[in-house]
Amino acid sequence: MRYNSSKRRRQLSTLAEIRKLARQRLMPPCRVCPACDGRVCAGEMPGMGGVGSGAGFINNFQALAAVRLNLRTIHTVASPDIALSLFGKGLAMPILGAPIGGVKMNVNDAMSEEEFCLAMLEGARQAGTLGMGGDGPFPLLYNATLAAVRQAGGIPVTKPRGQEAIVAHFRRAEEAGAAAIGIDIDAAGLLNMTRNGQPVEPKTVDQLRELAAATPLPLILKGVMTVEDAQAACRAGAAAIVVSNHGGRALDHTPGTAEVLPAIAAAVKGRITILADGGVRSGTDVLKFLALGADAVLVGRPLAIAAVGGGAEGVRLMLETLAEELRAAMVLTGCNSLSEVGPQVLWRRE
Repeated sequence: MRYNSSKRRRQLSTLAEIRKLARQRLMPPCRVCPACDGRVCAGEMPGMGGVGSGAGFINNFQALAAVRLNLRTIHTVASPDIALSLFGKGLAMPILGAPIGGVKMNVNDAMSEEEFCLAMLEGARQAGTLGMGGDGPFPLLYNATLAAVRQAGGIPVTKPRGQEAIVAHFRRAEEAGAAAIGIDIDAAGLLNMTRNGQPVEPKTVDQLRELAAATPLPLILKGVMTVEDAQAACRAGAAAIVVSNHGGRALDHTPGTAEVLPAIAAAVKGRITILADGGVRSGTDVLKFLALGADAVLVGRPLAIAAVGGGAEGVRLMLETLAEELRAAMVLTGCNSLSEVGPQVLWRRE
């Protein structure tokens, strides 16, 4: 466990400088707010906000913030182990980069799509974990993701297009050396896709089973918010799900992911890998998601800000800071390893 205060001050200063530069580059679509709670940017799409009223984004933040932790300090835990194996890869932390794209559409060309994707995936690689890259209505987005995967490794995530189009994306991901492949099934109704001649659709269990069988890569289904969909993902042969409401950018008025995760974990834990995202801003937030039932966590907006303000180095620093905060939170809740993180970490009113 590292508690070098002078080193910590220098790192925080660097992250503060990264955020300051990111704010200059991202304004006005993103103000790089201190809390990043979705209120200032509510309904701003394109941009970084949530769709419609912004309730989905706001609910993510508030649901995670409402989770309370049990402080325990009479024990022997001093240096927790946060390493894990995921998709056949040894990772230094249970924290991955979420798939974010559309720099031109959403943040006024703060940097090129290629630079952004590479910063996200290379920064994750340097931190000892995996980054994900996105897809979108223009070929540039998935092309940039695959180019970054070739250089830095990672996981491309495609939209729920027609079956043949998805399989074509799978083949390109396999050729690029992807660690796994994802489909953000919660993008089935995104208007920016259909408006640009890129139709998307919901998928049946049979269709998903067909897709899982079409690639040797582990298939991740991102955008699961109900027990029923989680169970369907298991029947379809998916390797993992991401409990996610697309960052509040798909359907207005969804609950926060921290609200639905416990029931999903109770239903499918051990049958499928459970990832979760939505509102993570600190290593303590990561611990909350793990205690609620996730095996690992995705982080989106904080890494996007770090990428714009500091490139791959900014992403690495942000991930390493989250990992350091997670270790500290595990010490203060008496967890020596990820396997020891469970419901006992959570405070519940009698």
